[in-house]
Amino acid sequence: MLGTRDHAAVSLGLFPACDLRELDGRMAGMTTPVSAERRDGLRERKKAKTRRTIQEQALRLFAERGYDETTVEQIAEAAEVSPSTFFRYFPTKEALVLRDDYAAVLHAALAAQPADAPLGTVLRETFRTAFARLSLEEQSDLRLRIRLQMTIPSLRARSLDALLRTVDGLAAELALRFGRGPGDLEIRSLCGAVAGALVPVLVAWVEQDGRRPLGEMVDEALGHLKGVLG
Repeated sequence: MLGTRDHAAVSLGLFPACDLRELDGRMAGMTTPVSAERRDGLRERKKAKTRRTIQEQALRLFAERGYDETTVEQIAEAAEVSPSTFFRYFPTKEALVLRDDYAAVLHAALAAQPADAPLGTVLRETFRTAFARLSLEEQSDLRLRIRLQMTIPSLRARSLDALLRTVDGLAAELALRFGRGPGDLEIRSLCGAVAGALVPVLVAWVEQDGRRPLGEMVDEALGHLKGVLG
């Protein structure tokens, strides 16, 4: 059972906001010739497939053997890659739990919000939509990752850092959207409030083994912030 005193350690690095800005830049700069673009696209898909395979095998082994009992060598063998290839994709074993490829989901949910929607509505709908779009497999992986973050001391500390980076990155993305400065206090405060509301939701969702849809739980929790979000 996950203790409430550990709630603050749950990572919202599910959507690394630094990746949002990088993704936005890549989308805006697509000017390469078609043939080169296709080659680059194929290369990136292969890299993404390898990254997913390594992470999937790692999570499987963590569930079967335990996090501390699973070695990098065992993960590499299960993923059919060399240890050196493993480290090209994941610098540490902790990164297997803290890193994900869901930034594009949050970016798409944010970009899909109406241009005239107020800040609070944009925040609520972005997170509700993003979490609702996770597949059943992605949700299962997320539950395992959160459990690991709550029970492994080294992961608890790093997951808090990931949470703070997510808040900072999302605030920067929203500041651009609303024509505000990067340190806008209103935006940073609202992002912090949303992040704080999501942490106990994720913990409760894991404790209930995902019986309720995550998007529904997120929307309900953010609804309690109506007076804050507007």
